[in-house]
Amino acid sequence: MSASPPSAGTESPWLKTMPGLFVLLWSTGFIGAKFGLPYAEPFTFLFIRFVLTLAVLLPLVWLLKASWPRSRALCAHVAVTGLLVHAIYLGGVFYAIELGLPAGLASLLVGLQPLLTAALALPLLGERLVARQWLGLGLGLVGIMLVLGGKLAPAAGHLFDGFGAAALACVLASLVAISVGTLYQKRFCTGVPLLAGSVIQYLAAGVALGAGALLLESSEVTWTMSFAATLAWLVLGLSVAAILLLMALIRRGAASKVASLFYLVPPLTALEAWWLFDETLGPVALTGMAISLTGVVLVSRGQAAPKARR
Repeated sequence: MSASPPSAGTESPWLKTMPGLFVLLWSTGFIGAKFGLPYAEPFTFLFIRFVLTLAVLLPLVWLLKASWPRSRALCAHVAVTGLLVHAIYLGGVFYAIELGLPAGLASLLVGLQPLLTAALALPLLGERLVARQWLGLGLGLVGIMLVLGGKLAPAAGHLFDGFGAAALACVLASLVAISVGTLYQKRFCTGVPLLAGSVIQYLAAGVALGAGALLLESSEVTWTMSFAATLAWLVLGLSVAAILLLMALIRRGAASKVASLFYLVPPLTALEAWWLFDETLGPVALTGMAISLTGVVLVSRGQAAPKARR
């Protein structure tokens, strides 16, 4: 029998800091995109990242003797999830940032994933939202309208300050992909080993992004120390360290703490983007961010009731 997770009173200081460290690492993914995109186009950038990630993860799978999914059908489901949550999600985010969308705003928009996931769960999973979740959906919509309204500044062919409708469409595609991918994983990939499953997801996403880079981009890369350092951070800090941290948290029964702290990702990213790139949000946009995050909290913490049978 496996050992039970440590109680809250016996947790080590390291275990207590692990959820916050995971979320901090996660928030820097948007910053990494901003740093690396001047040197490579989005699909090319992500393809290189995933190839390097696989070069690190495959030896770890062997060393840790990680188990693999039980059937080819399950592997196929994991690959589909990888296409949604890595290829389309990250591809959309990177293209949106490439087209001028601020990193902090990109983080906020895709951070609405719990809202869209809850809305999609109605027709797809037969779940019925409780009143708190409906309130959260409404607040999320109002908040985003305020954020985008605060960025309205039609000029030079752009609908918003510094970016146009194409950037917004890319990040919305990312939002849909991560939401559908979450539901797909919940429906078809329950119990898949995290480390081996990540390898399959990155492999599927890498193949798709590599094809996209060959067909749609020049595949040219300007190799500099800055680009190499950005790649190293995204591979080792996010794709590897964050995954291993999540594995450790799940094993110790502390994964729920990560979920509760995920609400901090958009404001963390906005703070990092302000510090590193001088990205700013006005008072209206900041108010909208706070309202949207409140909506996300309400949706995530509300308990969905099963749909009544007729």
